[in-house]
Parts: sequence; structure tokens; C-alpha cells
Amino acid sequence: MLNEISRLKFILEKIDDLLKFKNRFLTIEELLNDKMGFDATLMCLLQIGETLNKLKNSPFSDKLPIKGSYDVRNFIAHDYEGVNKAIIENIIRKLLPSLKKTVIDILDKNS
Repeated sequence: MLNEISRLKFILEKIDDLLKFKNRFLTIEELLNDKMGFDATLMCLLQIGETLNKLKNSPFSDKLPIKGSYDVRNFIAHDYEGVNKAIIENIIRKLLPSLKKTVIDILDKNS
């Protein structure tokens, strides 16, 4: 369980890193149009997806978007140049806040 908790904390750290990157720009579009911002964003999403996949056999797996996150990770890793910025924007805008809340809820219940 300790290993799973540390993985959840790592995911939360990567979400917070990504949100800090976003806050350096006026809009998500500006973030994604900045080479360094785009690369940093994709690296965080890749790490989140990879780490979530390591939780697929955990007691929390039914609460986490493991498959979808790992699919995003694979797309980034295998077709980096083909990444659709609109999809990444949607992930940042709509999916990351929900994932962050879920991870915090799991950590609160298991600490």
C-alpha cells in the first residue's frame, strides 16, 4: 500500500507541476504554443499516464482513469509530433481537475 500511496503522491506532484506551468501563461493556448511549455506539459502527462498504469492492480484502480491516461501516454511517447493540442487543452481544462480531486480523496482516505 505504501508504494501505491507514493505513486499517487507522485501523480499529484506532476499535476501540480503542470498547473504551475499553465499559470505562467495567460491562456492554455499560450502554454501549448510555447515550445518549452508544450514539452513540459507532455512530459507531465506522460509521467502521469505511466504512473497510473502502475496502479492498475491497486485497490484504487476502479477510481482512476488508468486506461485513458495510459492511452494518452502511449500517443505522446509514440507520435510526439502528431499530438493534437486541442486534446491536450481539453485534458488540462476538464480532466486534470477531476483526476486531482480523485487522487486527493484517495490519499485523504488512506493516510
